[in-house]
Amino acid sequence: MSYCRFSSMDGRCEVYCYEPVYGGFVTHVAVNRVTFKSDLPPEVTFGPEHCEAWLARHRVVSAMLAEAKRTSIGLPHDGETLQDEDAAAAADRLEYLKGLGYIVPQEAIDCLRDETREAA
Repeated sequence: MSYCRFSSMDGRCEVYCYEPVYGGFVTHVAVNRVTFKSDLPPEVTFGPEHCEAWLARHRVVSAMLAEAKRTSIGLPHDGETLQDEDAAAAADRLEYLKGLGYIVPQEAIDCLRDETREAA
């Protein structure tokens, strides 16, 4: 299961965190940061009632990503692959990376914390 991907947060996410079939948790850290030339359009809720608006926004964001600048992040774990034993350690890892300045979705941390509570 994937908790976040580089494509999360309109391509701004700088970690890809998942639970592989062999167990544990893996986090890949990006090397480059995406910088858009202009502000992203307002978010559109995903769902059947907003399908056309969501798709239109997605097309705009995809075009913006294609033209976005990519620069070196310049933080200590750029390009690394990190492994953790369980969901709690993976959540701690994501919080640590976020604290260093990597762009990490809070939803991924929250989901891992929820799994930790459910397992207890």
